[in-house]
Amino acid sequence: MLLFLLSCLSLVLISKSFLELQFLSVMHSGMWAFPRILLITLKGLHKILYRKRKFFKGIFYVPSSRKDNGGVSLLDLPDSVLDYILDKLAPTDLCLLSVVRSSFKEKCSSDYLWEKHFNQKWGEVFGEAAWKQWRNYISSKRSPKPQQNCRSQFLSFLSFLGLKWSSQKRKSSTSMGDSSFISLYTALEAGNFWFPAQVHDRENGYVGFALSCYDALLCYDSSTDSFIARYPCQGRSMIEDNVKWDRIRTPPVDTPSNVIHISHCLDQLKPDDHIEIQWRRNTQFPYGWWYGVVGHLDTCSGNTFTCQCRISGTVVLEFRQYEFGSRWRRTMISRKDHREVGSKGDGFYGGIRKIQRKQEIAKWQSFWPNCTTLR
Repeated sequence: MLLFLLSCLSLVLISKSFLELQFLSVMHSGMWAFPRILLITLKGLHKILYRKRKFFKGIFYVPSSRKDNGGVSLLDLPDSVLDYILDKLAPTDLCLLSVVRSSFKEKCSSDYLWEKHFNQKWGEVFGEAAWKQWRNYISSKRSPKPQQNCRSQFLSFLSFLGLKWSSQKRKSSTSMGDSSFISLYTALEAGNFWFPAQVHDRENGYVGFALSCYDALLCYDSSTDSFIARYPCQGRSMIEDNVKWDRIRTPPVDTPSNVIHISHCLDQLKPDDHIEIQWRRNTQFPYGWWYGVVGHLDTCSGNTFTCQCRISGTVVLEFRQYEFGSRWRRTMISRKDHREVGSKGDGFYGGIRKIQRKQEIAKWQSFWPNCTTLR
């Protein structure tokens, strides 16, 4: 801002002085008056900007040890010290520094720096399925000039930051590969890449989806720091926007949403165990994962010492977000011969997954509705 004000003030003063000095000659010079004044003005402005360039260069440039007074420049620092400085910079700062000087571009785009930033922001929502999607995306977009593809991604991120890259062609000893972490990070930040994940309480927590988790394709919206979710449904997609970070998780299993999950935990299930089970309204819909607990049989008193539910061939599943009397409050499945069971009225239950990590149980319970649901 200071440079801008000084430049404007200098231009005004130069223009004023030249106009006063050349006024009489302009009156007699006819058609050549304006080009002559413009040429003289531009020459004077060039001299002022040249002096200011030297002034600001002296402020921001640290003299080299080989040239001036025993000082050192940033590039003369040991690699370990420079790497430590770069490691402390935020992604925005790395992008800014990379356009200051071409020698910084390679260091500021290294996977060592960007992998850390990627894991800090995206590690909890970007799972194995998303990595597979990214590799397929790169393979489909790869061309004989991969540097230009990465350059366009990098430029899109710079434009998101409000910056502009010179159109002049720059030479670099190495190029950023499409598979680099900076390419992935910038593609996600710019919203250019949709990745698969799962969303808790779809449709903004609509009561009919309380304590459920559905597969979706997600795209990041940097203006709201949230996501746009696209859910597959009977050959068409349903869009939901403003999906917050805490509603997203990586798929715990690699089972597609239209395939029944093979349950390996049935022999281990006992009352009060926390589980997820696949459920869908009809056979044309994809499965979603629903949170529940293992309950007691009607013939069991619930006493820990006399309970025989663990050795029974039938497992009772309870979904306590629904009131007593709801058709979705309880269901029973076979422990030894479990397959998809249900009806058109009650929906169809698929595979079961036992939840063992306390953090995962706490995550599910954080979405517990304010009141039980009657359906």
